[in-house]
Parts: sequence; structure tokens; C-alpha cells
Amino acid sequence: MKRRDLLKNLVVGSAGAAAAGATLIGCGNEQTATADAPAVVTNKKIRWRLASSFPRGLDTIFGAAEVMADRVRAMTGGAFDIRVYPAGELTPALQVLDAVQSGAVQIGQSASYYYTGKNPALAFDTCVPFGMTARQQDAWLRQGGGLELTRKLFSDFNVINFPAGNTGAQMGGWFKREVNTAADLKGLKIRIPGLGGSVMDHLGATVQVLPGGEIYPALERGAIDATEWVGPYDDLKLGFHKVAKLYYYPGWWEPGPSLSYYVGTKAWAELPVEYQEIFTAAATESAVTMQTRYDQRNPGALREIEAAGVELRPFSDDVMAAAKQASTEVLEDLASKDPAYRAVYEVWSKARAEQFRWFGTAELAYAKHAFAG
Repeated sequence: MKRRDLLKNLVVGSAGAAAAGATLIGCGNEQTATADAPAVVTNKKIRWRLASSFPRGLDTIFGAAEVMADRVRAMTGGAFDIRVYPAGELTPALQVLDAVQSGAVQIGQSASYYYTGKNPALAFDTCVPFGMTARQQDAWLRQGGGLELTRKLFSDFNVINFPAGNTGAQMGGWFKREVNTAADLKGLKIRIPGLGGSVMDHLGATVQVLPGGEIYPALERGAIDATEWVGPYDDLKLGFHKVAKLYYYPGWWEPGPSLSYYVGTKAWAELPVEYQEIFTAAATESAVTMQTRYDQRNPGALREIEAAGVELRPFSDDVMAAAKQASTEVLEDLASKDPAYRAVYEVWSKARAEQFRWFGTAELAYAKHAFAG
């Protein structure tokens, strides 16, 4: 049965039972109605804790998890209550997957490319360098079989992954010194996660992976020379413009990164089916909220950043060409060594080629004329 049909039947069933004057029997678990009407939605009390990889102050990423929890609570009359905790309160930012896997928390919110050390193919649940845009990534996950493939990967960790939103194409980040050619990346100390970090390493940079809350002090004291995060709205909140004045674009390593909710398989199996459907719907709504918040808030934030004396710079053709070549080499090398990675990579590559051909037709032609102003 399709989700929308199930939810429709639940609502109709509840109304039908009430209209028929049905007597409901229950003790805080599932209730039953008369033989003439379907059972109503369960009112079983469920309490979950969600560990996020992101600080509370980022009302785009962290805030999306709050949107999801609020919707679940509202649709169950408060019976299914998910408490959302920012990075560091329940578990370190980069150990959210571990916390869900161990059962320390029932659910996490994170970016799967943080965990490529466990399995490089997990990057495809988020994004890879010169990969798909937000719309393309979402299409692949939800309609192109990507979610099924990545769920096979996460089953090794006793986790079920759900798309949790996207930032859209990211900026290239904040630099304390100029990067005019690919040679300028050699020795650069940069904060960058996932396969983007692998490519930067391939190009000679010194890569670090830091959670959001630790980036500013590292950049300020010179522990790193550059950092990427997301884009203008979040970057402005984190204050990077105060310690670095060169803002490069585009973030070729993150053209459309998808965030994820991780749910422990045991916790999921213990949910009534109605709550599973409600959670899935709420997760989808929160994903849309994340993307639309970024799209609405980034333009004004970019104006504010420019007004603060920051210089916007595009990466040179030399940097982009070298990065694209290095990205291909890194992805192909992983595919040659890891059959599980290759199985995902081959499907993803075909989907990317098809998406690029389509978007490179009508979308690109329009953008060339319209975006230029």
C-alpha cells in the first residue's frame, strides 16, 4: 500500500469509527474499533533522542531536525516525542553514526561523507566532487534507486538512512591567502571533509576535518589557512568573514550535498507502522524546509558579507581543471579497489551522465541568459 493511501485510510478509519459510535479499547498502545471500521492511529508513547552533528545556532541545518521533530509531535498528538540535541551534548559531532549504531541514541542527523573512513561509498549518500546538484541528488536518491543502494551500505551499521535536506551548491570557502593556480594548493592547510578532502590531498593540500563549532578558532589562530562550510547564511553566522577576507566559489566538491537522518534498525522496528509513516512524511517536509531556507536566506547574507569588505573570487580555470581531473582519478581509484564502492559508483555515474545531459540543455541555456543579469 502506498504511504498516502495508508495515511488516508488511517484518517478515514478514525472518522468512521467515531461516526459509528465505536467503542475503543486500549491501554496506551494500539486501539481497536468495531468490525465495521478500521483501527484508529495508535497513541503509544514513544520517546527518542536525536543527536545532531551541527550546533544549535545553525537554524538551517540543525533547525531542520527541529522541524521534523515538531511535525512528528504534532501529527501524533505528542505521543511520539523526538528530543533534538546539538553537536557535543550527547555525542561528538563526528561520532553521530557511531552513537546510533551502538544504540546510545535512536536517531542522528549528520552528513554521511563524515564517515567515509568506515566505507568510502557512504559519500554517495551526501555528495562527491563534481557530482550532482541538489535537485539531481534528490532525484537520484528518491526516484533513481540511490536510497536503496545507500541503505544496503548502512545496513552494515544497523542503521536506516532517510534524506534530511540539502544546502544547494556550496561556496568554495574562506582563504587567508590567494589561490590563483593549482600549484597554490600545495601545502595549504584546509578544513574539508569527505572525498573533497581526498581530492585536496591529491592536489597537495594538508587536509583537516573539524566540526562546525571548532572551525572559527582554528582559522583565527592559524591552525588552518582555509575552510569550507556551506554558504553565505551559515558562514556569516559562524563569523568567518572576520578572520578571512577571500571568499572563493564554487564549492566543486559539494554541488548538492544531502544530509541524512540515521535511525537504528531496532528502534525503527519497534515503531508502530503509523509512526513510521508519520516520521517519513515529517522527514521529507524538513528536507524541503532546509533547502528553501538556504535559497531564501543566502542572497541577503551574501550582500552583508560583501559589505563587510570580503572579496568574492571565482576559482581559476586552472584550479577547476586540476580539481576535476584529480576528482576523476580519486573516484576511479576507489572503484578499482572496492567492489562495494564500485557497485554504487557505476549506478551513480550513469545517473549523473543522464542528469547532466538534461540539465545541460534547457536549464543551462536559461541560466546563461538569465543569471548573468
